[in-house]
This record gives sequence, structure tokens and C-alpha cells, in this order.
Amino acid sequence: MITVQGFEGARVGVLGLGRSGLATCAALAAGGAEVCAWDDSPEGRAKAEAAGFAPIDLTRHGALDGLAALITSPGIPHLYPAPHPVIAAALVQGIPVDNDIGLFFRTLAADDFPPKVICVTGSNGKSTTTALIAHLLAEAGREVVMAGNIGTGVLAIDLPGEDGVVVLELSSYQTDLARHLAPDVAIFTNLSPDHLDRHGGMGGYFAAKRRLFSEGAPTRAVIGVDEVEGRNLAMQLGEGPQDARVIRVSSGQKLQGAGWSVFARKGFLAEWRSGRQVASIDLRPMAGLPGAHNHQNACAAYAALRSLGVAPRQIEAGLASFAGLPHRSQLVAEIGGVRYVNDSKATNVDSAAKALQAFPRIRWIAGGLGKEGGIAGLVPYLASVAKAYLIGHSARDFALQLGAVPYEICETMDQAVARAAGEAEAGEVVLLAPAAASFDQYPNFEKRGEHFTALVQGLPRG
Repeated sequence: MITVQGFEGARVGVLGLGRSGLATCAALAAGGAEVCAWDDSPEGRAKAEAAGFAPIDLTRHGALDGLAALITSPGIPHLYPAPHPVIAAALVQGIPVDNDIGLFFRTLAADDFPPKVICVTGSNGKSTTTALIAHLLAEAGREVVMAGNIGTGVLAIDLPGEDGVVVLELSSYQTDLARHLAPDVAIFTNLSPDHLDRHGGMGGYFAAKRRLFSEGAPTRAVIGVDEVEGRNLAMQLGEGPQDARVIRVSSGQKLQGAGWSVFARKGFLAEWRSGRQVASIDLRPMAGLPGAHNHQNACAAYAALRSLGVAPRQIEAGLASFAGLPHRSQLVAEIGGVRYVNDSKATNVDSAAKALQAFPRIRWIAGGLGKEGGIAGLVPYLASVAKAYLIGHSARDFALQLGAVPYEICETMDQAVARAAGEAEAGEVVLLAPAAASFDQYPNFEKRGEHFTALVQGLPRG
């Protein structure tokens, strides 16, 4: 656990007592702060009491008086669509509002020999890129700790030694509010519309991501430039085309210029510096990284490792041994020549489009609680779909947007897996890429993916 510095003897409010909130309480208390913990839900307050923190109702009049700071969990709105009442009161009183990421960097600044910190943000691919970087570092013999929006709350970790590395996945909710951001390497994967109500539109969403670079001033910035926002960000951070502090990353296009770039085309990763190629890796055999979107993740991770001085051949060996993350283009099984792939994390159109482009012939399981616009944006990517098996709340709405693609309303995952498995032929892929939230039938995308996996593993062999 990290001991948060700078609040000894001070009253500090903690709003939201989930995983990161409880870790924040413990880290503040270890540093000598008087913790005033609150959660709107009885369940959250019960967890705090079980952890030894008596809840203090921060919604009461005068409860914020004398607070040195208010630390809020990422899921609680602080600006759009409207600030939480406790945060609104703190803003009126001028109380600093921060989050656990800000506290982490604030504390790290006081360390005489801090570890390196790599931060990953973007719309899609953050988790895979973060996990891949951690895997590559471990395979290269470096001490590494992974935290943030993936796995462990950042204040619950033990810091690695001076030569170690902390790898953090950061959502827009985390970068938007953190008062301190100081990574050594910052990565921007890509940008597509998401969480727009929380950020007041696309501009606010991009601005939240951009804070990791503008506030943090990383030594090295790895920027995905397949969207105009990434190209704009790379331009703003670099002093010119030869500025090696910016590494441009792409999947699908050859990057020109005299700077430092890493890109993937036709399954091959290439690193270019000063106008010449210095390394190349064949990504096609990498079973844990299928499809162009995963090749982009591989490029970003490769660039991060190269910026720390890891050799290309070491990185290539690590890429080959990466098994992938659960629920993200995860190969569950191959039965009778049919591959079953769990991409339950594909909860929006953009991430589902990437999954649909990764395989040549697909039996597609989709549906759930659809988002605004449904799957209309997926029409250009349906050529590889042999048939769709639609489940959940939005099944019939999705059916109306499929055009000429054959489909079947299956309602449940059980029926969809059974029907897809029964009709799939050797060489095809049964792909769960819902393009929808899970909350109509499952508590989260993980449970949805676990159900799919269990059903596949229960299919007859031979």
C-alpha cells in the first residue's frame, strides 16, 4: 500500500467507497490524515465500516467545513451532466477536489528514487495495451506493477524498486480530475465517441484525455495517429518532425517523416527512426493479438518498451507469449475447426467494428442494452458476417439495422451459442462482440463473457 503524504493531521473527505475509494481511505490514514468517508449507498458504507472507517455523512450542512481536500471516485460526476451535491458544495467552498491518481503522483513526487511510470489512455485498447506492456516488461526481466482502471486501485499497490515500472491504465474519468499527473511515458491509443454526457461532448472528452499530456509533460509521448485528434495531439507535443520525444503509432498506414514511428501493415510491425527502418516483427503468428486493432495495441506497447531501452528481439519474444486478456478478442476454444472468440468488452460500435474486422468469416453474437444509434455504424463492417444471433433488450432493434445479413432472434446467450455452434462450419469464428452494454441481462461485461465462455466449454467435442 502507498502511504499518501502531505495530509498529516488534516481532515480529508473521501466520496465513493468502492475499490479505489477504500484503498484511498487506507492510504490517507496511513499518512496520518483524518479520513471522512462517505458513500451514497448503504452497501458502500457497510464496506467502509468493515474496513474500519466509520462513515461521515458529507451531504449534511457543515460536513465539509475544515476539509483540506475531497477525494472522489472516478464514477462520480464532478462537472457534467451535473456535479454530485457533495462535490458541488466543495466547489462553492473552494475545497480542492482530487482523485486517487492525483494522490499517487503527489506522493511519488516526494520519493527520492521513484520507479518509472507508464500511463495508458484512449477510447479502445487501453486494457490490452496496459496488460501487454506489463507482460513485456516482466518477460524482459523488469520488476513491474500494473494498476489503475485495470485490476488494483493505484493506492493499494506496493511500489517496485528504483529500476521497476508502474503501468497504469487511466480512463477519461481519472485523467479529467487528477490534480497531479507526471508519467515518464504517456500513451494515447485512439479516440472514438464514448462517455459524452460525462464530458459535455466530444471536445470535453478529448480534453480529458489530453490532460495526461498537457498537465503531465511526460518525457516520452506515444500517440496513436489514426484519428485527427491523435495527429493534432502529436503536433502540439512535438517541436518538429524530428522531435524524438513523440513516437507516432498507427495500424494500417505507413508513417512518413524523419521522426520516430511504429506502425503495423499487413501483419508486420515496423519501427522507423530518422527516416530508416530499424526493426520489424511479424505479428501474424501472435495468437493473443488478432486483428488490426490488436496490432495497434502491439505497436503502442512496443514503442513504450523501446523508449525504456528494451531491445526489439526481447519485445518480440514477449509478444509471442502474450495470451491476451479475458473478454477482449479472447480465444476460448477451437472445436471442429471452429474458433470461439469472447470479445464481451466490445460494448460500443467502435470496439465491435474492430472485432468484426479481425476475422474473415463470422457467426456473430450481438445485442444487449443498445446505445444511441444502435449498430447502424457497423454496416460497413458486416461483409464477413455469415449470420447474426441477436440477444437481449435490443435484439429486434439491431435486426432492423442489419440490412441483408441473415439473422436470428435468440433472446438469450444459451440459445445464441447453441444455434451458432450448430450452424458454424470449419474455418468460421463464433464471435461474441455485443456492441451493447450488458446491464439488461448481466451485471457487467465480465459476467456476460464468463457465461459465453462456460457455454462454449460445455459444447460437445468431436
